[in-house]
Amino acid sequence: MSLIPTLIETVSRARTDLRIGLPVVLGGYLAAAIETLSPDRLALMRQLGAAHLALTSWRAGTLKARVYDGDLARIALPPDADLAWLRSMADPAGDLMTPMKGPLNSLRGGDVAAHRAAIALAKSAELLPAVLMVPVDSVPEGLTRLEPGPALEQLARESIMAPVAAARLPLLAAENSKLHIFRPDDGEAEHYAVEIGAPSRDKPVLARLHSACFTGDVLGSLKCDCGPQLHAALGAMGQAGEGVLIYLNQEGRGIGLANKMRAYALQAQGFDTVEANHRLGFEDDERDFRIGAGILRRMGFSKVRLMTNNPRKVSMLEGHCIAVTERVPLITPRNRHNTGYLDVKAEKSGHLL
Repeated sequence: MSLIPTLIETVSRARTDLRIGLPVVLGGYLAAAIETLSPDRLALMRQLGAAHLALTSWRAGTLKARVYDGDLARIALPPDADLAWLRSMADPAGDLMTPMKGPLNSLRGGDVAAHRAAIALAKSAELLPAVLMVPVDSVPEGLTRLEPGPALEQLARESIMAPVAAARLPLLAAENSKLHIFRPDDGEAEHYAVEIGAPSRDKPVLARLHSACFTGDVLGSLKCDCGPQLHAALGAMGQAGEGVLIYLNQEGRGIGLANKMRAYALQAQGFDTVEANHRLGFEDDERDFRIGAGILRRMGFSKVRLMTNNPRKVSMLEGHCIAVTERVPLITPRNRHNTGYLDVKAEKSGHLL
């Protein structure tokens, strides 16, 4: 044991640095998130070397930039590129007003592990996946340093969930309920489990993995079906007298509330849910359902009757030591605001609606 940060702690530190606008060192590169980069730090970084922009292939495709590196593209910065230009490349909010941002010169050749790690870090920080990269021989002291390979491995590993606290919490749906708090070992958000009644650990438990939706769960948004699904699941468990609902803090299919609002703004321009995510540079769904499996295992459950319309949840649980003995459909009423959203869920995401 040492007072020196471990790899997992250093990755957590790097995530925080990007969120507050500090660059981090990844191998032979300085990397800074475009979303939080300041003009002064941009100028200082450009003094150190030939800066370029790393984007996901989804965002590069929207910008009509050539993609030579599979899942990402590297774009050379024009001599007059300022922070406004970089942010227009990262954020699609103004794409329809200024669709032509080129000509864009995509770089090719060489190792892109550092770029891939930088984008993964930005995503884990719930920032737009667009990063300024500067190759450097020496860097200022005090910056967080990581090697790209180990950083990528750490970001891809399954979090270890530790129980932190639990207490009885009478709910409208079921008075005999308890709320459990679980903390991951990687410094990211805590997740919750609502245990209703005293379900046996020896037989399948009625269960749901529910991803956080502030707009639907708390505000009652009509744009999605999340709030009605949450309350329908709790109601069914309350009526059955037992169940467990895992509440995963993975807002907006894992992209965070700010990016979810960016996606909503794009939807107002005419793009559907999946198209909006891609224009932002994200995958269709960035959630990690292994977290739910880990919490169920920590609570002693190995078999579930899973309340879901998403076959991906079933296959993920079954691949991580949780037997799904039954898929219980969770269909809620449509309204004029969410019909298109539900159609896209079925057509593009495979939900059984």
